[in-house]
Amino acid sequence: MNRAARAFWLDSPGRGEIREVDLPEPGPDEVVVRALYSGVSRGTETLVFRGGVPESQHTAMRAPFQEGDFPGPVKYGYLSVGVVEEGPESLTGRTVFCLYPHQTRYVVPAAAVTPVPESVPAGRAVLAGTVETAVNALWDAAPLVGDRIAVVGGGMVGCSVAALLARFPGVRVQLVDADPARAKTAEALGVGFALPADADGECDLVVHASATEHGLARALELLRPEGTVVELSWYGDRRVGVPLGEAFHSRRLTLRGSQVGTVSPARAHRGYGDRLALALDLLADPALDALVTGESPFEELPDVMPRLASGDIPALCHRVRYDDPAAGTHA
Repeated sequence: MNRAARAFWLDSPGRGEIREVDLPEPGPDEVVVRALYSGVSRGTETLVFRGGVPESQHTAMRAPFQEGDFPGPVKYGYLSVGVVEEGPESLTGRTVFCLYPHQTRYVVPAAAVTPVPESVPAGRAVLAGTVETAVNALWDAAPLVGDRIAVVGGGMVGCSVAALLARFPGVRVQLVDADPARAKTAEALGVGFALPADADGECDLVVHASATEHGLARALELLRPEGTVVELSWYGDRRVGVPLGEAFHSRRLTLRGSQVGTVSPARAHRGYGDRLALALDLLADPALDALVTGESPFEELPDVMPRLASGDIPALCHRVRYDDPAAGTHA
């Protein structure tokens, strides 16, 4: 079996490169995975790419199979889908999801991969990590039948939350974003859309995912008295002003953080593996294809990442395709 591989590394903030990798021999409880696709989570990964992870968060922000340290050189990423080439008989030949960086082949413990259901195409399965974030957020938020809900911020995470909320009976869901082009995404997901100035108020719940100060302020404005904002944005090294004066106290509003690194206390009896398996099951819905807005070959990633970080390539999830001649064609 060919043990050569190639991996994308952030050499220094703003500059990436592809490096050759020699894979170790797999142990009895390990698998060799040949990558088919990986996904670039535009918010988090472009923040890492520009060197925006604050020093205080270097440990908390580590990806499961990260190599190197922030700000670089570092191998970072966590949305990989591939085929098991070697490993236990129950996994060999199966398509799996793994929280692994962008790399053509890799060796990981068998427990680190999750089989992708047959109902989910491999190319859509790269969304599993983000849908898992949305699942955790909704466990935190605990929406009820008939709630009036706004999702402020139509990025990858916000759209994933909106897509799951669209399945709740009797719920009014509105995706709120400053980019009018997000209206098409909202339509594909089966939810309403509004620009920030036109959004419906008196919300029972607002999920904020715009990672902007203005977005957070608008999220608070959209609440009914005693309503809740669930904050999903990751601001990195930026300081954010929160309008806790004015009517915040008199209206008895709640601002609550949510982060996928910990399973929601509301579902503490469910483990990480169970949460990820649920996210993969939810990806059977073809409407979620709307979140994949671009694709390029792995070899072009050093040129593509700066363009994603600058916004030159507008994207929700940008999918990376692996056409590795040494590994055979992708599925």
